[in-house]
Amino acid sequence: MTPAATVDAVTVAYRRAASRRVTVMLVALAALLLGVLLDAATGPALLPLGAVAGSVLGYPSDSAVQAIVWSIRLPVALTAVSVGAALGLSGAIMQTILNNPLASSYTLGISAGAGFGAALVIVLGASLPVPEAYAIPLNAMLFAGVACAGVYLIGGARAATAEGLVLAGIALLFLFQALTALLQMIASPESLQQVVFWLFGSLQKSTWPKLWVMLAVLGACTPFLVRDVWGLTALKLGDARASALGVNVRSLRIRSFVLISGLTGVAVAFVGTIGFVGLVAPHVARMLIGEDQRGFLPASAFMGAVLLSLASVASKTIAPGAIFPIGIVTSLIGVPFFIWMVLRTRRAYW
Repeated sequence: MTPAATVDAVTVAYRRAASRRVTVMLVALAALLLGVLLDAATGPALLPLGAVAGSVLGYPSDSAVQAIVWSIRLPVALTAVSVGAALGLSGAIMQTILNNPLASSYTLGISAGAGFGAALVIVLGASLPVPEAYAIPLNAMLFAGVACAGVYLIGGARAATAEGLVLAGIALLFLFQALTALLQMIASPESLQQVVFWLFGSLQKSTWPKLWVMLAVLGACTPFLVRDVWGLTALKLGDARASALGVNVRSLRIRSFVLISGLTGVAVAFVGTIGFVGLVAPHVARMLIGEDQRGFLPASAFMGAVLLSLASVASKTIAPGAIFPIGIVTSLIGVPFFIWMVLRTRRAYW
């Protein structure tokens, strides 16, 4: 094949991949909008989808529907989108920097650290001079950062290799789960009930102020991801090749862990522990788009948002009149997927 023909073939392949990315994003956006409308329409009182759409678009046909949608349903629906995007994005970053398809903030202890931080406030009371409603998310975000730092410091004993970081994350997962179980043992019946419900994960206490905080964190993380998108793509070639291309691998991993800490912390802080979204969403994005981080990262955020939005709808329709904790729904989806991934990657890792 001549050089000109090679260039033409590469150009055609690139344009085809770019067109595929755009198509996937548009389909995901349409699915997300539909998921938000369904989430806002479902609940103890099922609302007409057309009336909900009119209310969201600013053309209300019923004052009662308007009040229910904007005061109760829409904050829950948009929180599901924000949390799903944050978890999908954090999972995509973690799988990239560790080069491990089974890595996520949930499976490697970051979510467990945030959960322990929240349980600490619920059981022992707020030690910070702030109301408990704000002390819980602040402590959850703090311990998500502690878990990320622990993963990196323990993994640093093995020169911060991907394998060392994975082993450190698994160790911290069991540590924080044990500490949370200890808190449950000493908790009062009222505190125990609150801790258990919070660890299941629930969107029902979503409010507009909490949503703005999540969106602010997502917005603050975006410029750093845009700056590091090329380095993350190069990292998929391996540490040695990424370093040869001029990427400071150590610095990139530290920045990535900071972003993971913020994204996971703010997600877990307000809605509790929601598992497997950060594991499933990046794999769906990878199958549809590939490893190019310019498309992979936003697609992971979209897939996480769609997955959690649909899970929120399912949590309200499984049993009429009852709302299942959304963490149970996502686990029922994620566990079979996780087992499939373990079997699929068995030859590569064992």
